[in-house]
Parts: sequence; C-alpha cells; structure tokens
Amino acid sequence: MGAERIVSGKLELFDGQAQMVHPDHIGRAEDPLPEDFEPVYPLSGTLTQKVMQKAVHAALTRVPEVAEWGDAALVQREGWPDWGTSLTHAHAPRGPEGLSPSDPARARLAYDELFAHQLTLALVRRDRRKRAGQSNRGDGRLRARVLEGLPWPPTGAQSRAVAEIAADMAEPHRMNRLLQGDVGAGKTLVAFLSLLVAVEAGGQGVMMAPTEILARQHFRALEPLAKLAGVRLEVLTGRDKGDARENILTDLAEGRIDILVGTHAVIQKTVNFHDLRLAIIDEQHRFGVTQRLELAGKGDGLPVDMLVMTATPIPRSLALAQYGDMELSVLDEKPAGRQPITTIVISDQRLDQIVGRLDVAMKQGARAYWVCPLVEESELSDLTAAEARFQYLRARFGEDVRLIHGQMPADERDAAMADFSSGRAKLLVATTVIEVGSMCPKPRSW
Repeated sequence: MGAERIVSGKLELFDGQAQMVHPDHIGRAEDPLPEDFEPVYPLSGTLTQKVMQKAVHAALTRVPEVAEWGDAALVQREGWPDWGTSLTHAHAPRGPEGLSPSDPARARLAYDELFAHQLTLALVRRDRRKRAGQSNRGDGRLRARVLEGLPWPPTGAQSRAVAEIAADMAEPHRMNRLLQGDVGAGKTLVAFLSLLVAVEAGGQGVMMAPTEILARQHFRALEPLAKLAGVRLEVLTGRDKGDARENILTDLAEGRIDILVGTHAVIQKTVNFHDLRLAIIDEQHRFGVTQRLELAGKGDGLPVDMLVMTATPIPRSLALAQYGDMELSVLDEKPAGRQPITTIVISDQRLDQIVGRLDVAMKQGARAYWVCPLVEESELSDLTAAEARFQYLRARFGEDVRLIHGQMPADERDAAMADFSSGRAKLLVATTVIEVGSMCPKPRSW
C-alpha cells in the first residue's frame, strides 16, 4: 500500500473512477518503461499475449545467419535490411513509420514471401515437366460434329483456346491449364470441346462445379452438344440417391459414360472412372487444393490432364504470379451479338427508384435477378437478406417474384428456376448460389 507502480493497459471508467482491471504491464517506477509499440498476435484457447510475445522473442533469438538471397542491386536500391533484421523490426517496430507497408523491413519480408512463392512454382514446373504423362491426342471427329451443328461459328479466341488445350493434351506430360474468360465469353463450349478431345483419345472426361444448381445448369446446357457429338453425358450430385446413383456409378466405372458433370459428389471414394483423361473445374476459386488433387487422382494411377476455369479477370502478369505452375488461355473476345454490360452503383437509399425502374422494365417484358448476400437477416450483419427482400418485392409485384437459395429443398429450387426460365416469373430473388452467368432465361451462348 502506498508504493508507486507504473501500469500500462486499457483504461476504463467505473462510477467516475478510472480503473485498469487487467494491466498489460505492471512495473516499479525505476523499471524500464514498456515499449511504445507492442505486437498484438491472434490468439487461441487460453493462450495470452504475454506467452505469445515471449515465444516470438525466443524464436527471434534463434534466427540463423543466412546468406543474402535477394538481388544485391535491388536490396541496395530499396535500402532493405537483411532478412533477420527485417524479422526483428517487423515484430518490434522502432516508430510509427515501422507500421507502414512501405517500411523497408516490411517491404523486404513481402518481397521474400513473393520470391519464395515464385521459387516454389518454378520447382513445381520443373518437376512436372520431368514426369512422364499420358498423351491424349484426339482425331477431331467429335468436335467437328459439334461445330457443324452450332447455329453460329466459335469466336477466334474460342478456337485458339481449344487449339492450345488440344495441343497441350497431346504432349507426353500432364496438362495443367487455366482458362479465363468473362461471363458470356464462351467458356462452356471450350470446356466441352476439350472434354471431347479426351473422348476422342479413348478416355473419359469430368467437369466439377461448386454447387448443384450450377452443375445441373451445365448438364442441361451441354445436353444438346452431347447429342450432336453422339456421346453419353450424365450428371451426378448429392441429390442423386438409390438405384439412379448406382446405375450411374456402374456405367461410369465400366466406361459407358463418356462425360460426367457434377458437384463435389464426383470426388467421393465410391466414384470410379473406367479411363479418366481430363478433369475440368469450374469456378476454380471455390475449391481447395485437396479437392483438386482428389479429382486428379481419379485417373487410376495415371496422370489426368487438368483444366480450371474462372470468370475473374486476371491480368497475365498476376496470373503468372498466382498460377505460375499453369499454362494460361484467355478468351478475350465475345460472341457476335453480345450486348455491352453496364455496371452502375446506386445507394440503397434510392431503393424506391430502383424498384420503380424495375417495374417499368418488367412491364416491357424484361426479367431480372435481385441477388442478396444472406438468406436470413442477422444481427451480426446489416447486409440485405434474401428472405426479407423477397417478402418486400413479393408485396409489390405479386406472383411475378420467385425466391431461390441454397437452403431450400431441391424440388422448390427447381420449380423456382423453371418458372423464371420459362417466363412465368419475371423477378428472381436469390443468394449468390445462382452463380454469376450460370442461369439464363434465354438459350445460353456457347
């Protein structure tokens, strides 16, 4: 009692009195003051900041002396400290400037991380090129049937992408390629023609999509193309049960199914292919590395060519940085007749104006999506929920409105999609489960 102490921590007021319930530091007046800046680490369970800081400090004392791996001219030009010093400064900044991303120590560590990532990709590329693969060379007969039956010719970008993929598949190493194209650029046709290369070579192909809705949309879109080619196409999702599922699995294992479209269900252990040659992953960012490897492992020990697709615009330089172990094909043309896309940002304070404009468009025969990020309202988020927005719009437009989200029973989702596709409904309120570009009320573009 009466001794002088220096405390540091969160100061609170209780009944007008300042108090510090749990000081971070307690010291005598003659003790060194706490550092001006103190790292705050993510914690788990009963782990405390003090224990974590002590562990990090102990680790930093064990950082080995290593040779400089950065380009000498670059390190000197940027004024970067060495790797060990950069680590120390990142955990114990010497001033406010040390918290900036442009701080030399932080910039150095960011460079090291990117450099290590690129080295890893280079090693993967080297290793992949050394390993023998399976040459999947098609004769073009099935692709010719499809192209002859299309109501319009493919774009130059589509033809170029198919040629790049076919040439890659014909090589004696495993293909690992990224196909990037905006919504409406025609990735579906490129994907199907690529699958036909595998079938022409005597094997099978599979396309995996992240949701049942998207998988069944792909199946319905590819059915007419499969008929043109004269190949058997089937779909497999978690909804398929009983005899129907067993028949698909049996026919797939015995080679009577040429192309399979499905969700994560296609990577289950009970799913076996007779001779899988090509695996395609749509919306690749929705799948983890493990899931991609499981799909690639369906080739019964033989290397399976891999094609991943994304609608996210990726500059070539960024694509090479993030997907440096992949070859890249880009669809940079749109099919003829495609209308330009206009994007407008409007405040939700103008909701009445938006609904009024929607009313005019729907009376003129237009159909529209209203996409919301949540299914139900949440106290943790003020984002508009699909359920609440559906009730609001249903009160305004009546039977012209339908609702769809991933938590609905499959038959209700199908009914809502069918009503919207046929025109019985003009407005579809949905969560992002519909997938941008995956549902079109008019015949879709290839």
